[in-house]
Amino acid sequence: MHVNGRLEHLLIDKDASIRQALLAIEAEHVDSAVMVDESRRLVGLVGERQIHRALLDGLGLDSPVAPLVEPRPPTVLPDDGRAEVLDLMRARSITEVPVVDPDGHVVGVHVCDELLGVVERDNWAVIMAGGRGTRLAPLTDDLPKPMVPVAGRPILERLVLHLVGGGIRRILLSVNYLADQIEQHFGDGSRFGCRIDYLRDDPDCPLGTGGALGLLPRLGLLPEQPLLVMNGDLVTAFGVGDLLAAHREHPVVATMAVSEYRHQVPFGVVEIAQGHLARVVEKPVTSWPVNAGVYVVEPWLLNRVPPDRLYPITALFDDCLRRGQQIGVWRMPDDWQDIGRPAELARARGRL
Repeated sequence: MHVNGRLEHLLIDKDASIRQALLAIEAEHVDSAVMVDESRRLVGLVGERQIHRALLDGLGLDSPVAPLVEPRPPTVLPDDGRAEVLDLMRARSITEVPVVDPDGHVVGVHVCDELLGVVERDNWAVIMAGGRGTRLAPLTDDLPKPMVPVAGRPILERLVLHLVGGGIRRILLSVNYLADQIEQHFGDGSRFGCRIDYLRDDPDCPLGTGGALGLLPRLGLLPEQPLLVMNGDLVTAFGVGDLLAAHREHPVVATMAVSEYRHQVPFGVVEIAQGHLARVVEKPVTSWPVNAGVYVVEPWLLNRVPPDRLYPITALFDDCLRRGQQIGVWRMPDDWQDIGRPAELARARGRL
């Protein structure tokens, strides 16, 4: 997404000429310039194709560009997910989408090429996508759990697009159950703007969320930067850069993202003091931080993972704690939903 200084190059005012619009388009190698009013509210888009047609019809470069502007173009809000933005682009056959705040001010522009892969991070990501998903049966009898669709797109695809949108260009998918479906869908990752490799469990000997990480050094895959690890059954739009930055800022060997689980007691809770009623609290809500299934680990920790046996990643964290090594905690400020059970899947589908 174009922001700050680069965004300024894309913006033109209502008095701009065709020349100025072309200069804006050329400066950022895009197809359209964004016209705003004096308060920076969106007026519309003007595309290079419309400008070329107008020039062929006899308009000059110093002619006003305002008559060529398309009013009320598709827009998105700052919190809209990248998968939804990409769906909008494909549905409308457009390559730029302005990002506006609730008052209509332009705060960014999603550009298709940048959405799919320009700003890069050196970090790799591993997505655990080998689970059987027995609690979602019969839906998962012939479909891997991470390939269950939410709002028309497989959950795993949403995660891949989110990571790519956050700058990750090397993704490893840990696969097991019905792995061929996942590999056929994602291939080498090129059509998603990244490189995808596969960590393949033995179907008779699943390795779990930590055991699969031990495959990396044994396959000669040696990340040089902290490794992002996440479960493949999550609907989330966490800040990839924010999590990695939080990990770097503290002297920790790993960082766990946590979400807040809230539970409302469906009754009036009675407090008793010395055998008498003290007060009644109607349907109180309590909350706890819970493991969100998203982690960052230092790459040298991979050598501690025991080979060829089931090993959850939390066991690796327990090992670090026993050694006196610190594990960071990052509170996820964004929406988060695990879809491991039918009710959770229904909520995720309803929310999107």
